[in-house]
Amino acid sequence: MAFKEKLRLIGDAVIFRHTIFSLPIAAAAILLESAGQPPLKKVILILLAAAAGRNAANALNRVIDADIDRKNPRTADRHLPRGLLSKKALLLFSLGMIIILVIAAALLNPLCVFLLPLAALLIGGYSFSKRFTWLCHYWLGVACAIAPMGAFIGLSGRFAFRYFVLAGAHALWVAGFDIIYALQDIAFDRREGLYSIPARFGAGGGRAFAIVSHLGTLLALFLVPCFWPLSPWYFAAPVIAGALLTAEHLIALGNSERHIRIASYSINEIVPLIILGGTALGVYL
Repeated sequence: MAFKEKLRLIGDAVIFRHTIFSLPIAAAAILLESAGQPPLKKVILILLAAAAGRNAANALNRVIDADIDRKNPRTADRHLPRGLLSKKALLLFSLGMIIILVIAAALLNPLCVFLLPLAALLIGGYSFSKRFTWLCHYWLGVACAIAPMGAFIGLSGRFAFRYFVLAGAHALWVAGFDIIYALQDIAFDRREGLYSIPARFGAGGGRAFAIVSHLGTLLALFLVPCFWPLSPWYFAAPVIAGALLTAEHLIALGNSERHIRIASYSINEIVPLIILGGTALGVYL
């Protein structure tokens, strides 16, 4: 197989476009912490690290879940079950992404390097979490929130309480739409002994957890100006995000695979761009 074609397949397998779930939030964190004047070198390193970490995690997830994906009719046509890619190819890709992440962290500051083992635990452990806890969705959310938290720490080289506001919003947002996505697999998860909130509490319980999670997201987003000076223009972001998340939950009531995919993927590809746009308005206007 040609190298270019293999890269294309890997990009499809890890759903590279879903890097958009993390990068705009990391960019928003950069704008907040730098008051809209971030150093270009750090911006490049932070975004490289965020993209590399996300794609390394998704490649590992595909390898670790290959047997589960093969059994699940909904995922049986993914690249590994179909033999379009080998585990070795995805592992090598993941290794390359990890190397980029480590180099970027080392070029940012010592605290970023010190925290790499914790990031590895969160990223690598997520794929196993569905095997022992229905809190796996929140594990995923926290793992994804490494992006904005890493952006804050990459700029400042220290921890601050305010960083947890945006990172918490990100974590709850991801957990909420991941719970919606898991509504598709209730019967399969129960049959295979896998853990998820919908499998544990049913579809109604899962929807309730998702709604509460997204209410937490919106609350955190509305609190952001309490910790960074922003103009009222910023509030366009949580208002529009709230409307989109409301639409997401209504669409998910359709309960078909198409409805769930639109609710959990398509709409949520827009939400982080809205947050970044609102943050930029709040910072610059």
